[in-house]
Amino acid sequence: MKGVRKITMNQRSSIQLVTAIAFLLVLALTSPQAGERPRFGLQGPQVVSPEVSTDRHVTFRILAPKAEAVRITGGDMPAIGQGVEMTRNDEGVWEATLGPVDPGAYRYNFNVDGVSVIDPRSPSISESNSNVWSLVYVPGSDFMDTKDVPHGALAEITYYSSSLNRFRRMHVYTPPGYELGEGTFPVFYLLHGASDSDDSWSSVGRAGFILDNLIAAKKTKPMLVVMPTGHTGPFTFGRSRLPIEEFGQDFLTNIMPYVENHYRVQKDRNSRAIAGLSMGGAQALNIAIPNLDKFAYVGVFSSTIFRITGGGPGGNEGPSWEEQHTEALDNAERKAGLKLFWFATGKEDFLIETSRATVEMFKKHGFNVIYKESDGGHTWINWRNYLDEFAPQLFQ
Repeated sequence: MKGVRKITMNQRSSIQLVTAIAFLLVLALTSPQAGERPRFGLQGPQVVSPEVSTDRHVTFRILAPKAEAVRITGGDMPAIGQGVEMTRNDEGVWEATLGPVDPGAYRYNFNVDGVSVIDPRSPSISESNSNVWSLVYVPGSDFMDTKDVPHGALAEITYYSSSLNRFRRMHVYTPPGYELGEGTFPVFYLLHGASDSDDSWSSVGRAGFILDNLIAAKKTKPMLVVMPTGHTGPFTFGRSRLPIEEFGQDFLTNIMPYVENHYRVQKDRNSRAIAGLSMGGAQALNIAIPNLDKFAYVGVFSSTIFRITGGGPGGNEGPSWEEQHTEALDNAERKAGLKLFWFATGKEDFLIETSRATVEMFKKHGFNVIYKESDGGHTWINWRNYLDEFAPQLFQ
């Protein structure tokens, strides 16, 4: 063909020889000589971290040749506990192997000479309320593993909150097939806890993969899952009250209208659900009970009723939540349309007694409450399981 240059075998061999010589020359020029520091990015041993073996042992590594002490810290992984000391080899690589570890997603960080750092060799992260964690996933869980099934999409949405006078963020999961532009879907509002952010349910919480697997198995209907930011300002445990009322205003004034104006969702009561963990569970109750005409499904994970006044949970000033919401609690007509009121708490959870008391309070007011106590405590290990149990009961 005109304009096409043909290369003979001899010419190809010559090109390959020249390329090889050029590569060796560059390697010789950039390789450090004896006593020289590495150049051009050659910075010591290659480090792989985290490394998950087939027997579910997890090895963590970090290159820190000048460090004197390195520990791995984390939250839910039982093997880490309050922290695990890492050992250093002759090349300056610190290492620790834990396990076998139960399948699931786990947050962790390194503590290098007193400074908390994420794993520099891993791109997987999970945002919490006040910092970023590295994230490792140990496969082997049927309900939350990444499988060869149709997958939904996860969007990071910025919206303006007129009630808070600033821009805010939420994550929105749309089910497989939503992008085809056909049909409308029910919507499930899923709220995070005080230690977390709107990223948490989709990262360490695996919400998207859990819904993908449930929908593929036909255990639940396709739905949107909206995961908003629950904090309305700076929050530190022991110094701030929980943002219960302010978030409720943002939710009703901005979040719900945004979702219903920008997504193909069904807008009737029977097509809306709300649930949350810990702080998010209290927020879900504070939103849903006075507005039961808007929600037919309510879930509370590892949570309870907190006093809205009096400086936060356990405060003794002002009327109790029950006293403030007596009219809503005793509205028989609205209660009749509540299809599911579901609570779950771990037997080792520090909120177990107040969770039980909250359930009894709702039963006293005539609510049909389903209450489950699982093993374990106030951890993502439980909350992912609760989502897997709660979601199939929605929109039936």
